[in-house]
This record gives sequence, C-alpha cells and structure tokens, in this order.
Amino acid sequence: MIAKTSEQPKIYIAGHRGMVGGAIERTVRRRNYTNIVTRTHAELPLDDRAQVDAFFAAEKPDWVFLAAAKVGGIAANDTQPADFIRENLLIQTHVIDAAWRNGAQRLLFLGSSCIYPREARQPIREDSLLTGRLEPTNSAYAVAKIAGKEMCDAYRKQHGFDAFTAMPSNVYGIGDNFHPEHSHVIAGMMRRFHEAKASGAQDVVIWGTGKPMREFIFSEDLGDACLFLMENYADGGMINAGSGEEVSIAELAKMIGEVVGFGGTIRFDTDRPDGTMRKVMDNSRILALGWKPATDLRNGLAQMYDHFRQASETGNVR
Repeated sequence: MIAKTSEQPKIYIAGHRGMVGGAIERTVRRRNYTNIVTRTHAELPLDDRAQVDAFFAAEKPDWVFLAAAKVGGIAANDTQPADFIRENLLIQTHVIDAAWRNGAQRLLFLGSSCIYPREARQPIREDSLLTGRLEPTNSAYAVAKIAGKEMCDAYRKQHGFDAFTAMPSNVYGIGDNFHPEHSHVIAGMMRRFHEAKASGAQDVVIWGTGKPMREFIFSEDLGDACLFLMENYADGGMINAGSGEEVSIAELAKMIGEVVGFGGTIRFDTDRPDGTMRKVMDNSRILALGWKPATDLRNGLAQMYDHFRQASETGNVR
C-alpha cells in the first residue's frame, strides 16, 4: 500500500490527447486532483530528448502517467514496423530517464497485451512474459513495449525509482482512433459499420475467420485502474488490468452492428490474418487489490458510438 500524504502530487500525463491518456486525465480531475500538467505533441515532442529534459527540469512532476505511444491495428503494425519500434523506444526512453533524473516519485508505464507470447497459456499471467514467440504482425511494437517495461524494472533495481508497468487488455472507447487503416479492431469495425449504414451497403467485410477470442477494457475503466494503481500498488514489475469479459471477433462484430443499427450481412475475409487466436488476461492480482471494471462491453460500445457520432457531426473524427 502506498503511504498517503495531505499534499497533492503534481501529475504529468504524457499522451493526454490519446484515448488512454485522455481517460486518465478525466479520472484524476474527477477525483479532485488539481495539480495536473499536460503538453500536446506540438508543445512537447517526446521523441526529442532535449525538449523532454527541459520540460522535466522545469516542471518536476511527482507522478508520471506514461500513456503516450505510437499505436495502431494489425495493418499498421505489419506494414510500418520501423516507425513503431523507433518512435516508441524514443518516447519511453526519454520520459522514464528524465522523470527519474528530475525526482519524480512514481511512474506508471502503459504496456500492451501484445507483449505476451502468441501461444501463452490462457488466461495470461504476468509471469508469461518472454516465455514464447511473439505474434509476428506486431512484434516490433511489442518489443518496444517490452523494452519499456524492462527499463522501468532496471531503474527500480539500480536507482530505486518507483516505476512500474500496467498491462491492459485491448482498449476501446472514448477518443479512440477511427482511421480506416491505422485503427484498432473495435474502432475500425465501428467506422465500417457506420459508413455501411449511411451508404445503404448490404454487407460489411471483417478480416479473418471471426474465431479469435479477445478481452476488451473500456477506456474509462482503464483510466480508473491506472489511478487506482498509482494510489495503491507498491510491488513494481507489471500488473494486468483487464475486464475479464471474453468475446469472439464474430460476436464482437455482431454486437457493434447492433449498436450502430446496421441491418445488413457480416462477411469474413478468411484470406486476411486472424492474429493471435485467443488472448484473455489473468486479472486476479488487481482484483485482489480491490479494483474492478464498471462497464460491460455492450454499454461501453454504446458510449463509444455516441462519441463517434458526435465527432463525425463536427468533423473531429481521428
């Protein structure tokens, strides 16, 4: 358990305009934390070490949530591996090192469930890391995230820096990226169903067989989990944070179609890759600490679609 003080920490949220960083910011503000520092990419490019060093030297945050990252779906990861590994290594290296050198008390690094082996035993425990081969379609991104986790552990061991890794399951929700080529699975599907409904299309095509099983956590639940861990988790290393709700891609597609109101046919392009066939996490450690998710998948999808429609109407869809 983390010792509580009466003085509020100064909080820096790296990546506050992204889906997870935005959820963390909404959570900390809702919990009445007021000393919060954010910067856009234009104001502070995290791949520029000199600017990151200058920011930390000037601001000296106490808590750092490192949610900034270059992210994308299967297609983007598979076709742009150099961009994914380079940018993520630079971002996390600069932020973790500068946070330690400038006296940050705690740092939470956001991992990704893709760092676990493709054939990991299910549900996936934290100690499954590095016990098998990665999924090849996103191995570059996964290796970068593994390096970030190892960097947190190394700085903890050598320097006593209280840095640790939160390992979410697949994330979806408010502020997601709906780019037709670079989005994650739920956002990509939601956009396709929405556009099919608007155009009167008779069917929507989904990559793969529909058989893979996935676990998804709503962005707002993950934001809540991250603050909970920052306030309560003291063991270092990494800890899983998922919903515990498992669904097949076929079931997911049907559910998104229903939420959107699409009445046509769903077809599966079996010539396209499935990715890992099953990925559900063992969340027993965070549940034992007293945290649990508040949003089931259908309700989360409905909230996500409401925000997507609002963004579409104002031309603000990413």
